[in-house]
Amino acid sequence: MSRVLATLAALAALFALPASAKAPKLTLFISVDALGSDLLLRNRPRLTGGLGQLLDRGAFYPYARYAYAETRTAPGHATLATGANPWRHGIVDNDVQDRTTGQRVQVYMDPAHPLLDGTTDPTSDTSPENLMAETLADRLRVSTQGRGKVVALSFKARAAIPLAGRLGQAWWFDGVEGKMVTSTWYAKAVPAWMQAFNARKLADEGFSKTWELLRPRAEYVGEDDRATEPDAYGMGRTFPHSLRNGLTAPGPQSYKAFAVSPRSHDLLVQAAKAALEGEGLGKDDVPDILAVSFSGTDEVFHAFGPYSWEIQDSLLRLDQAMGELIAAAERAAGGRANLLIALSADHGGAEIPEAWAQMGVPARRINSVEMSKTLAAELRTTFGVDVTVAMLDLDVYLGGKALESGQVDGAAVRRAAAAWLAKQPFSVMAVARDDLDTVPDTGGLVEPLRRGYYPQRSGDVLFMAKPFQVVTDYPRGSNHGVPYSYESQVPVVFAGRGVKPGLYPQEIDPVDVAPTLSALLEMGMPASAEGKPRAEALTGK
Repeated sequence: MSRVLATLAALAALFALPASAKAPKLTLFISVDALGSDLLLRNRPRLTGGLGQLLDRGAFYPYARYAYAETRTAPGHATLATGANPWRHGIVDNDVQDRTTGQRVQVYMDPAHPLLDGTTDPTSDTSPENLMAETLADRLRVSTQGRGKVVALSFKARAAIPLAGRLGQAWWFDGVEGKMVTSTWYAKAVPAWMQAFNARKLADEGFSKTWELLRPRAEYVGEDDRATEPDAYGMGRTFPHSLRNGLTAPGPQSYKAFAVSPRSHDLLVQAAKAALEGEGLGKDDVPDILAVSFSGTDEVFHAFGPYSWEIQDSLLRLDQAMGELIAAAERAAGGRANLLIALSADHGGAEIPEAWAQMGVPARRINSVEMSKTLAAELRTTFGVDVTVAMLDLDVYLGGKALESGQVDGAAVRRAAAAWLAKQPFSVMAVARDDLDTVPDTGGLVEPLRRGYYPQRSGDVLFMAKPFQVVTDYPRGSNHGVPYSYESQVPVVFAGRGVKPGLYPQEIDPVDVAPTLSALLEMGMPASAEGKPRAEALTGK
C-alpha cells in the first residue's frame, strides 16, 4: 500500500508542475517600424522609459536577422505574425505588379473590401485576403473558439492587417480623413469606442503644434542641418519642425507631416488605450492580444535617415510613449503578472547614400525608374520587340504584348535581363525566375532571394544589390530592402509572464517570435510557422 501511496504522491507532484500554467490575460505585441539593431544599440544609453525598461527587464535578443532578401514593412510584419518567410505567407513586398493590368498595387489590395468609413483607392491595402498563412492572432481566435480578442493598430494598413490576421480587428490611420479606419473585412460598423476616439481629432490638434527637441541640443549626436536631408512635407531640415506643411487648416498634406512627427506615437498610444477599455482586453482569463506597430520611426528614417537628430528624438519620444502604453496594458490586465510583452521590428535601414558617400563609404543611389527604362531599351535592341520593365526594389517585372503572345521566348528574355543586371556596377548578381532553384549559391545571397520568392507575386527577374547601394525611385532620403545587416538585423524582446530576463546575444530569426508567443500562450503555433520557441528564455511557469 505504501508503494501505491508513493506512486500517487509522485503523480500528484507531477501534475502540480507548471506545465499547465495559466496563460497571460493580455499580450502586448509591439513592432517599431525601421528599428534596426544598430539604430537601437546606438541610442540605447539614452532610453530610460518604456522601451529602455523592456530592454533591461526582458529577454533581449539584439541580433535577430531576417532570412529573406527584401526587408520591407509588409513582409516583415507578415513574418512576425505568422512565423513564416514570404515563400510561405506570400507577402513579398509592400507593392507588387498586378500581372493582369500591369499596374503597381499594394500587396494587401482587395477591392471587394473597401474602407468601412472613408474613400478607398482601389489599389490600396484593405484586407488579409492575400496573406497565405495563419497568424498568431488567427491561432488565438481559433484556439479560444472566438473568445480571445485581438486588436491591431498602426499608422500603416500593411502593418495592422497582418498583425490582426483574418480573424482579429485591424485599424490604421487614413491620411486623407485624418482618422483611424478599417475595412469591411473586419467590421460592419465602427464601434462606439473608435467613434469616440476619432471624435477627439488628435491629428487636427497636432496641426497647431511644432516638433521640438525633447532634450538639450548638446545631447544629440552629429549635426541637425545635414545637406543630404530633404525638406520633407514642408517641415524644414532643422528643429523646430512645423507640422502645417504650408496649409492654413488641417488636411491630407499636414497629416503627412503629422505621421512623420512623434505625435504619431502619441496618437497610437491613445488609440490603444481606447481599445483596451472599449474591447475589455485583459479583463478575463481568456487571453487577448493588443498589437501596436509604431510607424513614425520609419517615416522619419525615410525622410531624414538613421543618423539624424530627427530619428534620435523620435526614439526618445517613443521611449516615453511606450512607457504610457505598457502602464495602460498592465492596468488592463490587472497587473504585470498577467501581462506578456513582445517587441520587434520589421526591418532596419540604410543611411542616406549621399551622406555615406561623403564619409568615404562606397554608396550610391540607384534610380529604379531610370534603370527600368535603360533595361527596356536594352531588351528592345536584343529582341527587336517592346518589353515593359518595372523594377520594384529587388524584383523586376517584365511584360508587354510580345511576351504575352509568345512572339518571343519568355525564358530567353528573362535570362537576358538577368545577364544585363548582373553586369551593372551596383549589382552582385541577378537570376531569372526560371533558374532560381538551380543557380549555384556561391555567395550565400541566392537563398535569401528564394525565401522571399512567391511565384504569383514576385518578379520575373530577381537581383541583389551590393552593400550600400540604395535602390529607390525617390531623389532624396533613404530606403531599405536588402539582406545586409544594417537592414536585416532587428531586436527581439520578450518580457513578462513566463519569460526569463537576460541578454541573449546569439543570432535568431524573427520567425521565432510567433512560435515563442504561442508557447507562452500555451497554444499551438500558426499553421505555416517555420520558427521555433526560444526555450532558453522561457521559465516554464
